[in-house]
Amino acid sequence: MLRRDVEMPARGFRRVWYLVAAGLLSMVWLILSACGGGETLPDVRLSQASPRRPANPYQAGDQVLRVAVAPVNSPRETLNLYQGLVAYLGRRLGRPTELLQGKTYAEINDLIRAGDVTLALVCTNAYLEGQADFGMEALAVPQVAGETVYFSYLIVPQDSLVNSLADLRGRTFAFSDPLSNSGRLVVVYRLQQMDERPETFFQRHIFTYSHDNSIKAVAQKLVEGAAVDSLVYDDLAIKDPELIARTRIIARWGPYGINPLVVHPRLEAELKTRLRELLLTLHEDPEGQTLLAQLRVDRFVLPDETAYDSVRAMRAAVRRSQR
Repeated sequence: MLRRDVEMPARGFRRVWYLVAAGLLSMVWLILSACGGGETLPDVRLSQASPRRPANPYQAGDQVLRVAVAPVNSPRETLNLYQGLVAYLGRRLGRPTELLQGKTYAEINDLIRAGDVTLALVCTNAYLEGQADFGMEALAVPQVAGETVYFSYLIVPQDSLVNSLADLRGRTFAFSDPLSNSGRLVVVYRLQQMDERPETFFQRHIFTYSHDNSIKAVAQKLVEGAAVDSLVYDDLAIKDPELIARTRIIARWGPYGINPLVVHPRLEAELKTRLRELLLTLHEDPEGQTLLAQLRVDRFVLPDETAYDSVRAMRAAVRRSQR
């Protein structure tokens, strides 16, 4: 979904509204897919729907395994990627499942804080926000190509004359989400080092609310630059090389600790332990190996909190500059 945070010319607005409509259609498709016939899939809902919260939300009284995924990818791509994993966890735990998606990273954090979900995949910066807010706990992290890190790519259209962040002064730019590390915080931090702010540095900037939407916005020249998650970009390079060929990487920042799977710290201890065991041994199960291959993940491993120190430092620096 693409939303504006500043006024845009009429022609530009029409082009952006096209992406808004496309995002809404994706959500409609998502809901219909969850209700359709054929293969049984997890129940999929958008986060604004009110969950059936148990009396004690951090216990497992209602037996439903609710899993939320932050909109790192668009809703349709998220469903394609994670429905199998959610169904697998539900079967192994003997529980019905629901897969929830929010429009923003903050919405997913709110669901975890309130006890409306059992497990969630969140962005690195959103994790640190939740950790500071209510003690959000990282349960496991994906290992991709032998690493548990990712980068922020600064991208422009393939034929752009822009070759650095400084060259984007006075141009249009796409952030993915206000709480995104690779899709916003890194850029805000880099601009702060230049004594600049997005509001004054760019001619205008927008939020796309997923990294693949940011990549498409650059490829279609709706904006002149964007910062995106390297894992999403590299995955699209395999799935849609023609789209990626219309973009160019001009900066690579990182590495940063990878997006974790998290729980509320007050989640029932037995369920927390069981979930961790299932995730950490997923690569030992033939069905789990298939699911991991679909996610392009080697395996899940225990998180290393020190891997997030560089993002903590950026968060602190940006906060100080905003006082």
